[in-house]
Amino acid sequence: MSVNAQKYCAYARKKKAGFNLNFGLQWQIRDTAGLFMYHIIERKRVKGNPEPVNDYRLPVLIILLSFLSFFGCYPTLEKQARHPDEAMIPVRFFYPNLQDDMDIDSLALAVKKNLEYLNRIDQGHIFDYGSRKISCRQVRESQEEFLKLITENSSRDKLYKKIKEHFQFYRAAGRAGNNKVLFTGYYEPIFEASLKRDETYKYPIYRKPDDLIKIDLSRFHNKYKGQDIIARIEGKNVLPYYTKHQIDMEKALDGRGLEIAWLRDPVDVTFLQIQGSGKLKFPDGETITVGYEATNGRPYRSIGRYLTDNGLMLKEQLSMQGIRRYFSEYPEIRDKVLSYNPSYVFFRVLEGAPVGNINVPLTPGRSVALDSSLFPKGALAFITCVKPVINDQYKITGWKKFSRFVINQDTGGAIKGAGRADIFWGNGPYAETAAGNMNNEGELYILIRNP
Repeated sequence: MSVNAQKYCAYARKKKAGFNLNFGLQWQIRDTAGLFMYHIIERKRVKGNPEPVNDYRLPVLIILLSFLSFFGCYPTLEKQARHPDEAMIPVRFFYPNLQDDMDIDSLALAVKKNLEYLNRIDQGHIFDYGSRKISCRQVRESQEEFLKLITENSSRDKLYKKIKEHFQFYRAAGRAGNNKVLFTGYYEPIFEASLKRDETYKYPIYRKPDDLIKIDLSRFHNKYKGQDIIARIEGKNVLPYYTKHQIDMEKALDGRGLEIAWLRDPVDVTFLQIQGSGKLKFPDGETITVGYEATNGRPYRSIGRYLTDNGLMLKEQLSMQGIRRYFSEYPEIRDKVLSYNPSYVFFRVLEGAPVGNINVPLTPGRSVALDSSLFPKGALAFITCVKPVINDQYKITGWKKFSRFVINQDTGGAIKGAGRADIFWGNGPYAETAAGNMNNEGELYILIRNP
């Protein structure tokens, strides 16, 4: 490529800086446009003709560049998305390559559970799919059609083709300055516990206190629509609810009979709160399942980020297993680090499998947690990312690309913005390894049937 041609390729890139094209075609298309500009404007002069070739085709080039940018590129956010129409970008061209690494039966099961939620709520309830307003009835009918497609089509290729024909895709806008989505994982851990406090089991998990109240701020002014706070009332004052430090270190809830069980280790309590649900195994062999009931309303702060920002751990060492090892080696700093996160989760005893924020059982590998203020609850989705490959000792030997259909059935304190997603991996050694180590970028798409 000549120097002048390179200049025009750079110009084409510069003019559309801030946009990213899906599937790695960004630079190829811009370079093609740059070369086209070069041949129009800077083409070699015809021998004997001192004048350059006429540039009447320049307006055509401008139109072409605009077309490619509008239909082929996704904008990178300059700041975090605050509304669904900012978080979900309609896909015009360049659909994701639809491949699903799991069995269809698990997907059908997840959709059927999701339909229980959609049948339970008001059929006139409105969900925001980007700028589109979609009724619950329409979402339900959309997923009923999807369920019919996946159960009646034996050929995967034909299935994927029909999904692209019948469904609108919305791409998650990603994080500010990065149009990728950061994927993490969570799972259902098993912890040893006791129904009675003793010298071994002395760290409690609590059910929701009676004095914890949720205040709907929209009752005070319309500008607060959709906003609420968690609080407690003391005398005539409305106060923020107790922090994790006040509950764990200052024993703010002691003596109120709120304990569900006692665990061996405060790190177990913290990880159970991060996962949102888990199984408790008692000394007699009996087990119970506990799940999220409420939080204290305080903002979530990552203890992993605290450890790396303060030079206590390297980023590549950061995992649930790595954090547990660090605290076993440096127990004197444990309480300070755990108290850095003021958020506190209260639990309830569950009958059966863990449930998400739409109160349906989570399906391993198929349920994801998203920011419910930006993405519709119960939405059908498609993701691409990487997952760990492990050996017989449950050690990670590599990472493998994967993609699959999932459903937005949960949320979490750390899952904020259009660039965050959390995959539920289920239980067992692989689930623990995947959930503890996953911190990878990928893509997220939301699906709804075409109008």
